[in-house]
Amino acid sequence: MLVVDAIHTYYGESHILQGVSLEVNKGELVALLGRNGAGKTTTMNSIIGFNRPRAGRVVLLGRDVTGQPPHAIASAGVGLVPQGRRIFAPLSVRENLVFAHSRGDWTLERVYQLFPRLLERQNVRGNSLSGGEQQMLAIGRALLMNPSVLLMDEPSEGLAPLIVRDIGRIIGELKQSGIAILLAEQNLAMALGVADRCYVLNKGQVVAEASAESLRNDEELKHRFLGV
Repeated sequence: MLVVDAIHTYYGESHILQGVSLEVNKGELVALLGRNGAGKTTTMNSIIGFNRPRAGRVVLLGRDVTGQPPHAIASAGVGLVPQGRRIFAPLSVRENLVFAHSRGDWTLERVYQLFPRLLERQNVRGNSLSGGEQQMLAIGRALLMNPSVLLMDEPSEGLAPLIVRDIGRIIGELKQSGIAILLAEQNLAMALGVADRCYVLNKGQVVAEASAESLRNDEELKHRFLGV
């Protein structure tokens, strides 16, 4: 579904990603792990086109989309749940969702079934929602683009533990629906609870690839690169 092949991404002259490669297959949930500053968000932004790699390739469904603008990559089948939610604050919940809708299996009604709270709050402006509600809205908005690959950047950030548990459960349900998911996450317990495989980033490089189960039991790797 998604292949990232040895990408190098810069901010100005700062060499942030140094040959990052990863792969997400159909129906698979892959976690991208690492400390703050390891390059997780830059990897997501490189895939979606916010930061274009200077070298390497991003391949979606067998098609090279490297260097294309974000709207073209989104239209090709990549949905993004961005770090910080980035919902349209003046718009209502329903307006945020309808704005993103593309044809496909995900409909407004299906999103409301997944997130009943959004149905209850559908006429409320985005800036009046709690953090957890905003995260639900950001996920629902991405799903309504009917992507083949869903990028989720730090979906648990800033949320209370009970809400994090709910978000983790929902992400697990999405994996069962068959969508391919790349999850960048600081919450190791939540990520390992839903992931099939993991890549660990450190200083812009992939330093380990492992199944979630094996990483869960690798105390040395977790201590060295994840601060656990």
